[in-house]
Amino acid sequence: MSAIPTRMVVHALVREDGTVAGEELYEVAALLGMTDQQVRLCVKRLVTEGRFTVEGRGRRAVLRLAGVGAGAEPGAGPALVPEVEFVRHAYRQDRGLEPWDGLWHAFAFAVPESARAARDSLRDALTGLGAAPVQGGLYVTPNAIGPYVRAHASDLDLSEALTCLSTRDLAVGGTSDPRALAERLWPLPEIAERYGELRALAERPAEPGLPAGLAHAVALAAAFSAAMLPDPLLPPELLPQPWPGATARAAASEAWARLGAAAPATGPRLFRLYGEALA
Repeated sequence: MSAIPTRMVVHALVREDGTVAGEELYEVAALLGMTDQQVRLCVKRLVTEGRFTVEGRGRRAVLRLAGVGAGAEPGAGPALVPEVEFVRHAYRQDRGLEPWDGLWHAFAFAVPESARAARDSLRDALTGLGAAPVQGGLYVTPNAIGPYVRAHASDLDLSEALTCLSTRDLAVGGTSDPRALAERLWPLPEIAERYGELRALAERPAEPGLPAGLAHAVALAAAFSAAMLPDPLLPPELLPQPWPGATARAAASEAWARLGAAAPATGPRLFRLYGEALA
């Protein structure tokens, strides 16, 4: 598994009142292979950026999310939990509740160089929603993401540049079989490998003790995001079976249930966020 960013650890340990205990932060970071110097530099950067304020020094410090008071709802932090709607759709697919209707949804656009920033934003939105590039300015997906794409294009003032269509007849370079198209257009082996790492971590018992449990929860959150964020969530009909994503998500759900049951009532909001996402 790739290294966990230190700032992700800080955000993961934010409690419901918006605070992070310095001692807990240093202990968990150490269990994740981070040095005290890494933590100090990260805290300094977060304070300089205005994301946190800090009272005290070192392990006796208390960090607080900037502008967050007791009882307030802090943000989720950097990729701690993928979009809840995205996560729930994945689990519905795993349960066979989102069957594919056989339609491919295509999106094309031609935007001049003078509007490069808007063009790049639209492209990033399409790939973020799981669409795959077919050729210059043409993207395709089996998922009905049209409303999201059109809304984003409208926000960018690119509605006139966007073309949307749906078809059951799609061929790319002579390939027309749906499963073969999925293998051609999306990096399924790489996605499956990430899910393999997530499953291995989810099935590994956490070491006893609160700091070890928190470190395991942070690592699990990082692995879950690393696996889910690049996943286009293709329908099961287009994926090899059994698909590692489904088994890994099931293992992750069980792991979060165990971790949440063992977490103290005053523990990080991370447990609540995942409890809501996986509900």
